[in-house]
Amino acid sequence: MTRITIVTDAWHPQVNGVVRSIERTNEELAKMGALVSMVTPQAFRTIPCPTYPEIRLAMATYRTVAKEIERSQPSYVHIATEGPLGVKARKWCMSNRMPYTTSYHTRFPEYVSARIPVPERWLYALVRRFHNAGAGCMVATDTLAKELSARGFKNLMRWSRGIDADLFRPRPFAESVLDLPRPIFMNVGRVSVEKNIEAFLDLDLPGSKVVVGDGPQRDSLQKRYPAVHFTGAKFGQELARHYASADVFVFPSRTDTFGNVILEALASGVPVAAYPVMGPLDIIGQAPVGSLDEDLRAACLKALTMSREAAREHALRYSWANSALQFLTNVRIANGERLAESSAAE
Repeated sequence: MTRITIVTDAWHPQVNGVVRSIERTNEELAKMGALVSMVTPQAFRTIPCPTYPEIRLAMATYRTVAKEIERSQPSYVHIATEGPLGVKARKWCMSNRMPYTTSYHTRFPEYVSARIPVPERWLYALVRRFHNAGAGCMVATDTLAKELSARGFKNLMRWSRGIDADLFRPRPFAESVLDLPRPIFMNVGRVSVEKNIEAFLDLDLPGSKVVVGDGPQRDSLQKRYPAVHFTGAKFGQELARHYASADVFVFPSRTDTFGNVILEALASGVPVAAYPVMGPLDIIGQAPVGSLDEDLRAACLKALTMSREAAREHALRYSWANSALQFLTNVRIANGERLAESSAAE
């Protein structure tokens, strides 16, 4: 049996694309017969991350992290984040000559620089050193792979994302959970500075603007933009019904490496308006399911004219089963000899 230990600093109660991606991948890996063990902050005492208290940082020693990894007797280790747990897991792997992969989910240098005056090039040097020591670094898109390669990252592997097309699906407007003037322009996600939400809120648009989510900027933005409808975080069927109630999904972020919420919106039959940057370019490209423009207002108005049926069909090209198979293939490519030996022994 393939035993995979995944180490991540991003885990519940955080609500973000990293957590969702790992959860869904784990579900599919289990169906494939892999035994997945997790090392997360939930096993340790935590403290709030400076400037971002919603994120909890694990106060774990190297020894306790090592014990958690060794308890699962992994055939292979995947380190999902560059946080305190990831750093200690990397040390364990290198000390035990255990080949491992990493994944680049978040543009960490840009996010830190948005909060603290630290040059991005210094941060990229640290992140590059972290990832290049592994046998492979998984990235969600070709655009991200090209950018990181230009910055000196090595052994880059593709690991795309999927969508739960049964949960996120079109629904009649008669079932809308939002009794607001149309058209409804919606953003879903973490309400924080790196998401560039103000670029959406400042737009002069007809109808209504809705922000679904929570985060450190929510209170201040809610006071500054009283005409905008802030719903707070939504989950499961309630979240899916909110997506399906929108006319256009607006994605103003310039720093996301993928944008799972784009897929969720498209699967709900909602065309997307975004900047022509990494994530939207890779998911939407030239497909007539969204409008990518440096003029975000123009993109929003154009997206209003696009087919909801085409948006749904475009999203159906992505599945979590394919995503998990891609992940497992990367694991085998990066660490084939060890996994082959383990399988033969069993």
